[in-house]
Amino acid sequence: MERRKEFTRRALMLGAGKVFVFGVLASRLAYLQVIEQKKFQMLSDKNRISLRLLPAQRGEIMDRFGVPLAINRQDFRAFLVPEQSNNVEDVIARLSRLIPISEDEKKEILFGIGKHRPFMPILVKENLTWDDMAKVELNLPDLAGVSMAEGQIRSYPLGAATAHIIGYVGRVSKVELTNDPVMSIPGFRIGKTGVEKKYDTVLQGEVGRIQAEVNVVGREIRELTRTESKKGHRLTLTLDAGLQMQCQEYIARETSAAAVVMDVNNGEVYALCSHPSFNPNLFSSGLPADLWEELLANPAKPLNNKAVAGQYPPGSTFKMVTALAGLESGVMDASTRVYCPGHYILGKSKFHCWKSQGHGSVDMVTALRESCDTFFYEIGKRVGIDGIAKVAHRLGLGERLGFDVPGESRGMMPNRAWKRKRYGQKWQQGETLISAIGQGYVLTTPLQLATMTARLVNGGKAVKPILVRSIEDEGNKIHEWSSMGFRKAHLDFIRKGMMEVVNDRRGTAYSSRLSEEPYSMGGKTGTSQVRRITQAQRDAGIKNEDLPWKFRHHALFVGYAPVDKPKYAVAVIVEHGVGGATAAAPIARDILLAVQKRDPRKNRTVDIPKEEKSL
Repeated sequence: MERRKEFTRRALMLGAGKVFVFGVLASRLAYLQVIEQKKFQMLSDKNRISLRLLPAQRGEIMDRFGVPLAINRQDFRAFLVPEQSNNVEDVIARLSRLIPISEDEKKEILFGIGKHRPFMPILVKENLTWDDMAKVELNLPDLAGVSMAEGQIRSYPLGAATAHIIGYVGRVSKVELTNDPVMSIPGFRIGKTGVEKKYDTVLQGEVGRIQAEVNVVGREIRELTRTESKKGHRLTLTLDAGLQMQCQEYIARETSAAAVVMDVNNGEVYALCSHPSFNPNLFSSGLPADLWEELLANPAKPLNNKAVAGQYPPGSTFKMVTALAGLESGVMDASTRVYCPGHYILGKSKFHCWKSQGHGSVDMVTALRESCDTFFYEIGKRVGIDGIAKVAHRLGLGERLGFDVPGESRGMMPNRAWKRKRYGQKWQQGETLISAIGQGYVLTTPLQLATMTARLVNGGKAVKPILVRSIEDEGNKIHEWSSMGFRKAHLDFIRKGMMEVVNDRRGTAYSSRLSEEPYSMGGKTGTSQVRRITQAQRDAGIKNEDLPWKFRHHALFVGYAPVDKPKYAVAVIVEHGVGGATAAAPIARDILLAVQKRDPRKNRTVDIPKEEKSL
């Protein structure tokens, strides 16, 4: 009896244990199947469903009249599926006899094959022509695993003429990689410079998606869903493509130069050029290493956008700033006269005027017309550097203007506080004199000088340079400009002086005047010192033009047109061009004549270029 009771007790304990174990298992099973159902269903779908991204077609970039500046051109691409070929290296060797494949490209292809699954297609060559594709298609029976596909590549119809402003696209580098899965799409390109970079997200569009069922090794079995990609927005710029090409040709007369043309009333930029330039189409298709090294080694720096990023002492083109500062501060008026004996004495120092025999007694208009340094030394001394700097900033100097091209330089407009903070030193009065004629620490960009000129001649509106006129589906941008608060009479004095610089026989740019009726222009010449010529060199008869090219002065000119009702402003710099009157003014004259004849503000029909052009 006792043995039976003991057996029954053990059986109950064992049974209870089994019930407990099965209860735990059942609870866990219920938890996994009911509560965690969605989670494991998602994990299962991830193993079963593959998501593939479809790149969107990049939006075009057009000029103000619809001339294409950046478009998408059809190209063809060769792919290879490794598992479909018994001898990959042999197939690539055969393919290289039909289309150009370098040894470096072969190594890259083989390296890519090692990183991907054998059933995944590998890009062998892109940017192939129709003839290339035809050759490959004809020989496909002997090229196991090779297939052809149609794609698109970015194309720049005007080539070097718009390279610095439009920029180019290129493959994503390791530094540029983000968590965005679109970056991993083979052959995907992003904007690297210019407008392409600034508005990259707008131009990219929205990627499409394909959901496909795959097997256990990842091979696609069938397509489940497809969402087509959405093309990027089209950008319309303020540029006039015809004027842009003309200006690029004008500055190409020199070794290195830049020019900006803008509307004085609304700030629209009609042309922005930098020379030497480069062919952006080479960057889209893949720039050879030797050409890249050649571009980097060029002393004229063709990759630099000098119009936006180049910083130069403005020289005498800055004298309008000093004159306006004198008028606004009340230390002078239009009748103020200063005697110029050819130099200016400050303490024990002598500051020379460019005209060694002097200009005699001059007023403000005369000083601007003949670019008398002594007059502006005196005004600079009366106003002081802080007063000059305040007016300069109001005219757009020494600050970024928020332009639509990356890489815009700030320039430099010094004052007392800046020097104390930068060097821990007190500002010297002699430095004010040098700054008053646009030398010393003062640095500007051609874009800033064009903006300064526009603000001086448009009645005092604080316009800023604009490049993007409209974005597709968003309409035209509307800009309203406030007044800078300068007295109209003071701006009129400045404009009169600039008019006489060009149109009075005594003006420094009279030889570059516009003589073709009814066109006219006003402006100001400038020469900025790169390296000082010592007195010993002067005594030896050495002139600036005798120095090596990189040590010669820069030549500048800022101008406006027409004289009676200004519409356009221009700024031109010729690096190491020696004198503004001889190097920069003739280029500015030709540009202002061209823009007046074209009148980009009027709508008109323009023939779209059919062939790519490159300078």
